[in-house]
Amino acid sequence: MSTVQLPSVSHRAPAAWPLERILFAMAGTVTLVGALLTALISPWWLLLVVFVAVNQLAFVAFGDCLSSLVLRRVFGVERGCTR
Repeated sequence: MSTVQLPSVSHRAPAAWPLERILFAMAGTVTLVGALLTALISPWWLLLVVFVAVNQLAFVAFGDCLSSLVLRRVFGVERGCTR
């Protein structure tokens, strides 16, 4: 009788998202919320969308924005894409 060997299963913790992926998700979410609030409540909510755009441009130009600084320093999020 032969023995069947099952593949080993690794019990690793799920990989954390890199900083860029978190920033992209945050920007998309806040932009969507800002657009909905603009349509439903007041056009002044477009300032929220402008704030997101300024942060994205700051990240592209300088490599950091307010959100990236908070995520790295307070939450310890690492920079760099894994794929």
